[in-house]
Amino acid sequence: MQHLEERIAHLTRTVDELSDIVARQHDEIDRLARRVEMLMRREAERVAEGSGGVILGDERPPHY
Repeated sequence: MQHLEERIAHLTRTVDELSDIVARQHDEIDRLARRVEMLMRREAERVAEGSGGVILGDERPPHY
């Protein structure tokens, strides 16, 4: 009986630790998703403004 109680205590502790890890990962995923959304909005605004074009190797830069 004592062995079962020890195993239950160990499993309960493990479940609590895993729950904490999942909660931290959820928070980090939310934070990263917000950053990606912000970056996507910035890029869309940059493209809409027409700035920041890529200069290919065989093109002359605009100041020529």
